[in-house]
Order: sequence, then structure tokens, then C-alpha cells
Amino acid sequence: MSDPLSLAAGSGLVSEPGGAAASGPRDEGRRRHPAPPVASEPSSTDALSAFEPVLEAAPVTDPWRHAHGEPARYGPDYDLLGDLLSVPVAAGAAVVSGRFARGVDSWLAHELRRAGFGADEVWPRVTRPRVLSRELAVLLERLPGPLAAEVRRRIAGMPSVSPTDARVLGRAYEKQVDVCIARWDRGPELMVSTKAQLSSFGKNLPNRFEEAYGDAANLRSRYPLAAVGFFFVQRATVRIVEPDAYERTMDMMRKLRDIGAGSGYTTTGLLLVDWDDPVTAQTKVRVLPELVPDDVAPPQFFTTLVDTVLAVTPVQYHLEARRRRERRDIPV
Repeated sequence: MSDPLSLAAGSGLVSEPGGAAASGPRDEGRRRHPAPPVASEPSSTDALSAFEPVLEAAPVTDPWRHAHGEPARYGPDYDLLGDLLSVPVAAGAAVVSGRFARGVDSWLAHELRRAGFGADEVWPRVTRPRVLSRELAVLLERLPGPLAAEVRRRIAGMPSVSPTDARVLGRAYEKQVDVCIARWDRGPELMVSTKAQLSSFGKNLPNRFEEAYGDAANLRSRYPLAAVGFFFVQRATVRIVEPDAYERTMDMMRKLRDIGAGSGYTTTGLLLVDWDDPVTAQTKVRVLPELVPDDVAPPQFFTTLVDTVLAVTPVQYHLEARRRRERRDIPV
């Protein structure tokens, strides 16, 4: 994974007091220092900015519905997902841009924060920068207010320090990961790829299957202990206009999972959504989890992701996530 703490070293020389760069015979033997990277002025928005007001208004509630000792029951916030996806749909940008899938990414990240993972550990973050190492986040918290604001502004203009997307090196190639939990001292612990399909279901499904399977093998081969998930959102019209494609979708979601060879996904999840046509500025997206079988539905998806991360880390790690999942205080 590209180190978010590393900076691209410049090649210029330190300027002399008068402003000219040191050069010539009198500079021989002098230690040359690379010039620090210059932060470009950050753009005021990115592909996730439209979702910020919705996320900031959403409480980070406990998602677990079971008591201590009972089987796990995860309750996703489907209303929030509907509100997030309504943003690009009502704007007429569901199909022609990647904003619809970005809404799914934002929701998945929010659900992981609800599960108890840290706000700065889960990428994309609610606000810019979307990808920020925990170490930098701790530094910003400890700096005086005005200085922290200035450093944050400069960081937002350095893609090598705070990229918009998390990119992870797999076994064979680098992969953009849509949702990620990672730290400098642990590496990637959770990686989720998301896809959305709103039309041409049967035509595009084989390509989705091939891409997804290749990505799973690429990531699992390098990070065998990480929780690696695939989440797929389809428009519910698939059940009416192409029911055969929907059957193949459910079959695909089951077959993409690891069956012991270590090359499939830790878990997969499927969700159907819909809205009324024609689209207006008031259009609201409906989330329809009742149409999806339990074995590929979001509750099992989140439960498996959380359990996998907690199972391979020491008890003193991810304490809040453990407390919420196990429904008890953990005295460490």
C-alpha cells in the first residue's frame, strides 16, 4: 500500500539568502538538501463532498441488536443509505458518473464507524482528506487550533500524503480499494470493493464477475489475514426486466467467497435499491433489503467483516469494536 506518510522528495537546491540557488565551484562539498514538496492549493470539493451534509447529520449509533451471549444480530442503517443515494439520483447523476457508487462507499464506511472502528482508521473519512494515516490524525489533534487548521489545509493539497483514494499493492498489481481500514503499524486490516449496476444487467454481469474474482485473488494473496469483502448494489428492476440476471447475480455473490483456497472474498454482500421514474429533484431512493436472501444480505456481510478483523488482532486492539460486538466491558 502506498505509504500515506511518505513525501515525494524534490530535486531543487536550498536557496541562498539572496534567493539564488547554490551552484558552482564554491558549492562543492556542501551537503545538498532536497527541496520540500510544494503543496498545491486544494480544490474545495471532491467526489464525496456532496455526501458530507448527510453523513455529518447522521448519528454514529451502535448497530448491534443482540445481548451478551446471544447470536450476533447486525442492524444496518438503511435509511441513511437511501438518503445518500438520493443525492446523485435526484441530481440526475446516478448513471453518468461514479457518484452513485461513491454513495455506497460512504455508507459502508459509516457502518464500520458504527461498529466501533475509529473515525480516522476507516477510509474514506467523512471530511477531507479522505485518506489520512492515524499518526497524522493524532498529530493534528495535538497541534494548536490555528496551526492544525493550516497543516490540514496543506495536507489536503498533497496527494502523496492524503490521497482521495486508498490504493493497495496486491500480489500482482496495485488496486484501488473503495473502503479500507489500515494503519502504519498493521497494514491493511479490512478492504472492501464496491460495484453498482443500474441497467444492462445480464450484459455486464460476466465482466463484473471476472474483475471481482481477480481482485480477490490479488489482495488475499498478499494479505491473507485481512478481511476482504465485495459489496454489490443493483437496481431492483433487475428482478422484473432480467430475472435470469438476478439469479446469476445471487449465484455470483456466493461463488466469489473463499471456500478454503484463500483466493476468494472473506464475505460478499448484495443489496437492491429503487426509485420512481421520471427522476425529479425530490426523488428518494428506496432500499429493499427484504428482497435479498439472508446469506448474501448486508447483516451477514458486516458481521463477517467485523468478526474477521477482531479474530486476527490482539484483544487490546479495536477495543470499542470489541465492546460493541461482544456486548460487554473488556478490562484491558
